[in-house]
Amino acid sequence: MSAYAELMGFQRETEALSQVAGRLGWDQETMMPEGATDQRAEEHGAMANVLHARRIDPRIGDWLETAKAANDVEAANLRQVKRSYTRTLKVPAKLAAELAKTTSLAHRVWADARANEDVAAFLPMLDKVVALRREEAAAVAGDADTYDALLDDYEPGATGAELGAMFDALRPRLVALRAAILNKPAPAALSGSFDEAAQLALSTKLAQTFGYDLKSGRIDKAVHPFSSGAGLDVRITTRTEERDPFNCFYSTIHEVGHACYEQGIDKQHLLTPLGGGVSMGVHESQSRIYENQLARSEAFTGWLYGQMRDAFGDFSIADARAFYACVNRVTDGFIRTEADEVQYNLHVLLRFDLERALMSGDLAVADLEAAWNDRFLSDFGYAVDKPSNGVLQDVHWSEGLFGYFPTYTLGNVYAGCLNTAMRAAVPSVDADLVIGDTAAATGWLRENVQRFGGLYEPKDLITRATGAAPSEAPLLDYLEAKFSDIYDL
Repeated sequence: MSAYAELMGFQRETEALSQVAGRLGWDQETMMPEGATDQRAEEHGAMANVLHARRIDPRIGDWLETAKAANDVEAANLRQVKRSYTRTLKVPAKLAAELAKTTSLAHRVWADARANEDVAAFLPMLDKVVALRREEAAAVAGDADTYDALLDDYEPGATGAELGAMFDALRPRLVALRAAILNKPAPAALSGSFDEAAQLALSTKLAQTFGYDLKSGRIDKAVHPFSSGAGLDVRITTRTEERDPFNCFYSTIHEVGHACYEQGIDKQHLLTPLGGGVSMGVHESQSRIYENQLARSEAFTGWLYGQMRDAFGDFSIADARAFYACVNRVTDGFIRTEADEVQYNLHVLLRFDLERALMSGDLAVADLEAAWNDRFLSDFGYAVDKPSNGVLQDVHWSEGLFGYFPTYTLGNVYAGCLNTAMRAAVPSVDADLVIGDTAAATGWLRENVQRFGGLYEPKDLITRATGAAPSEAPLLDYLEAKFSDIYDL
């Protein structure tokens, strides 16, 4: 066997074990009995040890020295393996295992603290997670920026300074649009009670409408919706609220965007380094374009209005145009995942700035809640009322996912670019969405983004798909046009 073939055979087993480790996380969120927390932490730590040992196996270095790429796919596989190998070598095995174990425990502590509105119960554990992630970042970064070392795990090639500049360009127009909208009367809100079983049935129909293959996936309930897995086993979760079916429907569509990306990757990349989404920013671009530019469009909401009437009978919204405005209401709120398109990114920018300060040491964990509340009041004009609506609302920091939050806004930026290109290439998008047909739109995304997996670097992928380098301008233009129409600005 060639060095390349030997390396890929070894890597295939590593990728398979990584999927097993991911399934442990899925089970913890959906089906694991509460009493299993400590044991699951040990299991996570054991899997982390096994994976870490494989990822620093000295044979990988030998194979990389002698392997020759015969084509672009092989070159990309080697690039991805080298990036992972180089990074992992810098992180001691003991630290990797301690991180896996600590974040598994921290997740349960966070969940309990959130349920009890008890920030003090979570902060000691968060302090441990932050310290471990700082240690990891310092090991990886060397003389470079430690936050960039964390960010590179989720968005290869991106830097905090680069994203900070992009976000600074987003802020003024978002703030101005928000102010203009909130000076106008709000559209009618949805009211009434919506049966959970009917919500879940319609959410399953929506998932299939957007192309989610249930033969290779499943839908379960979780506190925080997420997508998990790759290739032939890609699972999603959703949640229900009796008086807010949009939470269920749009959480489902969002996670379907993630899942369809994974299911859409060319099967030649299955269980190889190219067999998953290339970055979290690109991943988020798929979930956001499914959820927003497609599923919150006037064309699609007209179809969804009919589906809801079929499922629930008459409800509080009189017609399809009012339903479109209702789906896209801009109102005060605390929760990032429930935020409208205009204000969503302001929630992300808050987290981005706070976590950069945590990682640099400019902000102590003990001062995090006060810093969050001060920033929220400054950005949104009203005070956080309880921790579950503030610093305890997101799962990410309990899991050590520092560097993850900015990819949400970067995904929105990518989605804005992709939406412009998609609609130019597929003029029938809105006519199709009126009848609940997403095939042309999702097919364009599959062809131009999803099928490549990790073949291209994130910026290169978006540039190839759209014909231009990523820019915040298309997203801002889209938001201003859409909400000016809804609110008669």
